[in-house]
Order: sequence, then structure tokens, then C-alpha cells
Amino acid sequence: MTLLVCLEPEDPGPAWQPFAGARPIAELWAGAWRIRDRWVGLVGADGAIVMGSHVAGFADADSAPVCAPGPIKGPAVIARSDFAPIGLALELPAGVTRLTHQDATVAWIVREGATWNGPDERGRALEVDGLPLQGAWDLVTALERLLPSDCATVLAAGPDPVPDACLVLGDPGQVACFGAQVEPGVVFDVRHGVVVLEEGVEVRSGTRLEGPLFVGPGSFVLGGAIRQSAIGPRCRVHGEMSACVMLGYSNKSHDGFVGHSVIGQWVNLGAGTITSNLKNTYGEVRLDLAGARIPTGRINLGTLFGDHAKTAIGTLLSTGTVIGAGASVVGAPVPRWVPPFAWGIEGGAFLDADAFLRMAGRILPRRQVDVAGPIEASLRAIHARLAR
Repeated sequence: MTLLVCLEPEDPGPAWQPFAGARPIAELWAGAWRIRDRWVGLVGADGAIVMGSHVAGFADADSAPVCAPGPIKGPAVIARSDFAPIGLALELPAGVTRLTHQDATVAWIVREGATWNGPDERGRALEVDGLPLQGAWDLVTALERLLPSDCATVLAAGPDPVPDACLVLGDPGQVACFGAQVEPGVVFDVRHGVVVLEEGVEVRSGTRLEGPLFVGPGSFVLGGAIRQSAIGPRCRVHGEMSACVMLGYSNKSHDGFVGHSVIGQWVNLGAGTITSNLKNTYGEVRLDLAGARIPTGRINLGTLFGDHAKTAIGTLLSTGTVIGAGASVVGAPVPRWVPPFAWGIEGGAFLDADAFLRMAGRILPRRQVDVAGPIEASLRAIHARLAR
């Protein structure tokens, strides 16, 4: 049995805000799957863990265990979390000890009886395809590059027929429903890519779904135009969403445009929350973080929402806004950097640990997730690391 170990950067730094210290990079989505799941599919691992000190003690719904950095005994594959591989079921020839991409090592192969003691550049290498990730904004880049082929791969699994009384623009064979409940009047536009609806998805009448689009199990799409996005499990989506990554267990249940954004887990966007995803100059988007100004190389970039972030009704967000984990955005204008656990945007108020836990205790059970044991300890550890 081969173990996958997702190796986190020792210090993700400002580029991975708002997720550094709050969520492993391996648990973020690149295309239609988490980075961890992409590696599992590539190397055929039987199980997975995450190795990283910046997320010590992390636990959440559907997450992999986290361990401290240290030696790993084989058989195992140690894979970089900041690389999104492309492909399934890679053959690992005897003698190969590294996987590389453009001469950079992205994974190490540890054979039976051997021990990995840390990254090195020795041994025979095998080149693999994929996308290096420089920061959280590259999750949008990964979506653009990987989602079309990811959805096409899922289509090969043999989905159910297109539901009755729906309108399909393009080839009906490009609609992939797997036990989804779709009301009459839903429009599927598959002229530019496959639309995938996983088990337990419900789509209400009045919704337009434009591919490539992936909607994870148990999510509800409640109306509006949803296009070219990856939506994780147990989400609620309504209004207009374009080119977004929504990790899971999050709410956008009302009208409002959200584009080219990354929405963390357990996020709630109030009615009328709107993101700008293009500067008036059509120039490169830069992130203004505490103590850092980071170029992204992107023209289109909306908001990066950390886990457990919340916005009030009518919130307007500038291009390239970053909202830290646990922050509650109330008021205007919203600065382009909102620190973790900020309460409002004026006065320097912050959510304390007990209040954060009380809120989580009300929210997580609504998705049948118990805030107790490892998850409670994880939330307290995140607050201790990130709160002022």
C-alpha cells in the first residue's frame, strides 16, 4: 500500500493569503478536484496525509490528517502541495526516485524499505505534466487551464440522461448528471465545455449552467447564471457566478455577481455581495496585503475569501480584495486587505476565540458536521495562529 504525503511549503508567506495558516494548500481546489486528490489519482495512492507545520492540528470535513515534518518510510510518494498534476494512473518505472516538471522536482518516490529524510535532487527522474502554483490567485489560473479536461474526464464515467423539460444548447451528450435532481426549465449551455452535476445536486428552475462547470455532491444551485466554475460539496449558489472556485460547505444563496474568485470553506456571502474582477485600466491585478504588495500576473481577479469569512448584505469588493479567515465584513468602503477575524472594517475590532467557536457551533451542524474533538481543536489553533 502506497501512502501519499502532501508536502506543504515550510512558510507559504503572503502569496498564499488568505489560506496560509488556516488551510493546507493540498486541500485547495485546482480544477475540478483538490490538489491532494489530483496527486492520489496520478500516483495511485491508497491513502493520503498532509505534512506541514503552518497548519499543525488542522481538521475539517473531508480533510486529510496533518502531521509534523519528519522522515517518511516507504512505500510512499511525497508530493509538493503547490503543484497541480495533470493525468491519471501514472506508471512509476523501477529506479525512478523523483517526479519533475520543467527540471524542478515536484515529488519523491520512496520504495519499500527506504526512508525519505527531506527534499533532494538526486536520483533518476520522470517528467510529469502539471501546473506550478505561485499563490492563491493561481487557483483561478488552474481552473481556467484544468477544468475543461477534468469535466471531460468525468463525462467518460457514463452519466444519466439529460433531465426532461430542460433546454440544452449544444450536444446533450456533454451534460453529465450523476443522480442530480434538475427541475424543468434549466438551461445547459455546453457549447464551450461539459457540465457535471454530482450525486445529490439539486438545480432549481430558472438556472443557466454554462460549461465547463463542475458542481460537487449535495450542492444546491438555486437560480441565476453559473458558468465555468468548480463548486465543492454541500454549497448553496444563486445569482451570477463566473470563473470561481468554491471549496465546499459555503453559501452564496442570493443575487450578486462574483467572478474570478476563490471562496474558502464555510464562507457566507450576504445578499447583494458583488466582486469587481477587472481594473478600469485593464491592467495587472496586484494584491495589497499587510506588509506586502504582490503582482499576480492576472488581468481578471476578484476576491480571495478565507475560510469562515462572511460579508454583509450589499457588500462591494474591489478587484483583488483578500478577506482573511474568520473575518466578518460589515460597512463600506471595504479595504483590499481584511485581516483574519476582523469584526467589521472600522475600529480595529476582532472576533475572539470563544465567539468564533460559538458561531462555528451554530453553522457547521447545519451541514451535519459536528464541532467537537479534532475540529474544535483545529478552529482554536487557527485562531491562535492568525488572530491579532
